[in-house]
Amino acid sequence: MRRMNAFAARLDILTFFKHDISPAFNKQARRSYPESLSGSFMEILRTRSKSPGNMFVASLWPASYPILLAPNHSLHTVPKHSMSRVSYRRLVTYSQAITNSGPNATQGGSFCFCNWSSKFFSKNVARRSKEPDIVTESLEHEQDKEVKSNVHDSGLKIFNTMTRQKEIFKPKVTGKVSMYVCGVTVYDYSHIGHARVYVAFDVLYRYLKFLGFEVTYVRNFTDVDDKIINRARERGEDPFQLSRHFCEEFLVDMDMLQCLPPSAEPRVTEYMKQIVEMIAQILENGYGYTVEGGDVYFSVDRYLDYGRLSGRKLDENRAGERVVVDERKQNPADFALWKSAKPGEPSWDSPWGAGRPGWHIECSAMSAALLGHSFDIHGGGMDLIFPHHENEIAQSFAACKHSNVSYWMHNGFVTVDEEKMSKSLGNFFTIREVVDQYHPMAVRWFLLGTHYRSPVNYSKRQLDSATDRVYYLYQTLEDCSHSLVKEAYSKELAARNVLDCVKDLRTTFTSSMGDDLHTPVVVAALSEPLKFMNDLLHTRKGQKDVLKYNSLCLLQEEITNILEVLGLSVSSYSQMLYRSY
Repeated sequence: MRRMNAFAARLDILTFFKHDISPAFNKQARRSYPESLSGSFMEILRTRSKSPGNMFVASLWPASYPILLAPNHSLHTVPKHSMSRVSYRRLVTYSQAITNSGPNATQGGSFCFCNWSSKFFSKNVARRSKEPDIVTESLEHEQDKEVKSNVHDSGLKIFNTMTRQKEIFKPKVTGKVSMYVCGVTVYDYSHIGHARVYVAFDVLYRYLKFLGFEVTYVRNFTDVDDKIINRARERGEDPFQLSRHFCEEFLVDMDMLQCLPPSAEPRVTEYMKQIVEMIAQILENGYGYTVEGGDVYFSVDRYLDYGRLSGRKLDENRAGERVVVDERKQNPADFALWKSAKPGEPSWDSPWGAGRPGWHIECSAMSAALLGHSFDIHGGGMDLIFPHHENEIAQSFAACKHSNVSYWMHNGFVTVDEEKMSKSLGNFFTIREVVDQYHPMAVRWFLLGTHYRSPVNYSKRQLDSATDRVYYLYQTLEDCSHSLVKEAYSKELAARNVLDCVKDLRTTFTSSMGDDLHTPVVVAALSEPLKFMNDLLHTRKGQKDVLKYNSLCLLQEEITNILEVLGLSVSSYSQMLYRSY
């Protein structure tokens, strides 16, 4: 302000118009400028954003020193020769429009301005010379316009396993999303296949929140199951103690991979009442039957749409996929809703005798209890399409004919050297084993480098490459943070080529994430802005760039925003870099 006053002549500020301007902005503008400033032109240009309080950039022009007022009300002095010809002409056009409309008009409500001298403007137009291209507007409104302006029209397309095609995502309740993802059976440490599932749906969770949706995300624990009982017996442990232990270890793994905590994490043992009630409703509606000994089965013959999700026929059901051979069944494909108690196994009381639930009924009961019988997204690995999700659909409909899931989403398998990962092949890796060799963020980067519906091949070469890329990413951001630490710079002012780079990045991010979460394209798109940053930081030309710090500030913010959605943001780059492999 002292520099501006040095070049001042008389200016009387007129009334600030209130059209779409937040009171806070108006009040700040009045405080920032005395009622008498000399030789200056002040105009608040409306940006394209419609968000109150973030829709104007003010340009206060003394005779020699243009000053920009950013949306955060900070002042930025800019040498006259740095003003772009395009931005200057835009100011002239706007000013002429104001002049033609009279001193008290807003030209359709677009401006909030002060009185100014047309002689001053004509004089400065005549003195224009060649200038480098820069951007003199905030880019924040672009992101608001392209992504956040309307959560009801997100542009997100999701591949629906049920319809086998991409569909525009439209939630059942405007502005809100309900999502259920099948969790782990907790009898051992989680493996890299589990990491694939929950990183994929964590990105979906983050992106939906980024779009402005209020998301209720439920991810369950199966804490009573044949595998848990058998493992506890082998180890001589209590099955409940075993399952609690591995629930906690799973959460440690998810925290390492930076998966956000879901809205709810129900456990089967906590929902026995709801499970028993749902089985009773299925029997009452004629879709199930009891057999000698107290077991309860679902009759797939009664549900005519059985196989709709997987496309399988009943005779394709195979033992070994939790389809148990039992001569008491009316159809070999019928599946257990309730299993009668066996000696030494945990059990709960029910109308059919002591026992415990079958595998499939738990998710139907817990999702209905927490999200209702009708919700937006149900997800899991492709191995759950049949029989688990197929059976969920059948039994949920049998309990409530209004049951419906709008979008079924499934991620691809993890392969090891092009073979499906499995314990029987000896190519099985836990998350703990992998992060002992590679940083968790390198593992996450590796997983995001393949589209979630495609198989991802686990290999040392792939993880080594991911480690190199992650190191390059965080080292660049660390160097940038050191360069910007001394004072705040204006991201509203950046070189034209940086502006183009940021716009390209934002366009790629929006279009790729909107196209069924195409994270590999987004990850690859980070390369160009990172190169720009390194050029500005380490090359002779970049270090001499007068707009270096403004450009770095803009690039840093844009990259970190995207990293937040991808789950790759970290609180300390130096700590991240300290652990190297």
